[in-house]
Amino acid sequence: MQSKDPLHGITLKVIVEKLVNYYGFDTLGELIPIKCFTVNPSVKSTLTFLRKTDWARQKVEELYIKSIPKFS
Repeated sequence: MQSKDPLHGITLKVIVEKLVNYYGFDTLGELIPIKCFTVNPSVKSTLTFLRKTDWARQKVEELYIKSIPKFS
């Protein structure tokens, strides 16, 4: 049976990479105003921050779920 969770089987790295490829760091910083998107942004620093910061990770995951239709 397939999971109904849209994040099932998707790593945080894939989520961040897809969002960065689609929106870019500038737009991500406007949508979710966190330093890792606005000050010297990189996928690596973003992942480090999100793995330690539950509220920020939740916002990024919510944006990813809302954005899934745009990725196709």
